[in-house]
Amino acid sequence: MEFRYLGNSGLKVSAVSYGNWVTHGSQVEAEAATRCVQAALEAGITTFDTADTYANTKAEVILGDALAGQRRESLEIFTKVYFPTGPGGPNDTGLSRKHMMESINGSLKRLKTDYVDLYQAHRYDHETPLEETMQAFADIVRAGKALYIGVSEWTPDQLRAGHALARELRIPFVSNQPQYSALYRVIEPEVVPTCRELGISQVVFSPIAQGVLTGKYKPGQPVPEGSRATDERGSQFIQHMLTDEVLTRVQKLAPLAEAEGLSMAQLAVAWVLQNDNVASAITGGSRPEQIADNAAAAGKKLSAETMAGIDEALGDAVERDGSVVGQASPKSRLT
Repeated sequence: MEFRYLGNSGLKVSAVSYGNWVTHGSQVEAEAATRCVQAALEAGITTFDTADTYANTKAEVILGDALAGQRRESLEIFTKVYFPTGPGGPNDTGLSRKHMMESINGSLKRLKTDYVDLYQAHRYDHETPLEETMQAFADIVRAGKALYIGVSEWTPDQLRAGHALARELRIPFVSNQPQYSALYRVIEPEVVPTCRELGISQVVFSPIAQGVLTGKYKPGQPVPEGSRATDERGSQFIQHMLTDEVLTRVQKLAPLAEAEGLSMAQLAVAWVLQNDNVASAITGGSRPEQIADNAAAAGKKLSAETMAGIDEALGDAVERDGSVVGQASPKSRLT
């Protein structure tokens, strides 16, 4: 396993991390999920990402149980706050001081730990003053409940404003968690340059584009049974990529992966790790062998020819429009 610094900090994380969005507590039952976590540990993964909203807190419970007995100091555990939990009342969501303070306590209890290594704002809260959110983060850090803070899917302007307040409050703002893959590169025009300037790393999700870049979805054929595309929650993030044009282009990656001695999934993970602003690529899976395969992409240096070949193969199927960054943050906490 390769390890990289998280932002402008001394914390190292595994270049391939394990995340349990969509799977734990929903697609994958606890016993199978525990086997996946064990496979991640055996592959050298030390960084685990979750969120309180995943399966309405069940994912945190399963991850906490799966990591029980491990040396806590040898792990980096990340979680997030913003989206609704519990019954979804008016204060059960967002980045208000009330919700954040209650959420960190709930997450620590479910994860069976005294602290998380990274506590992340799961989206930007347009209804709470940023000063309130950052002060709550500072108090959580000073209470020893989180060591570092990060965000997810923030715009460059939001990143700058949050970072300025973090500096005033003297708390380590070290990461942004965006979607990023060879098919989805919207962070490249502005987010990545901004983060390089500020000393913030990317911890990216969906590096395999919800499984599309594995090549398992074939043009003109039905989606495989049990795949992400058949899951009610996961399918909404993948349907727009399941066109014959996109899938035909993805199939052109197979010989490039073979030439590098990699599976197509490994090629996809290795591609995002060629970006030196990416500290870690979050991967998931419903079977232990998927975890081991993904982890093997760490430390792989792709040739310039392969990188150019990926660009040529995917062509105009790649989403590059940086103006869409931030659209994932709801304008209202109740939407």
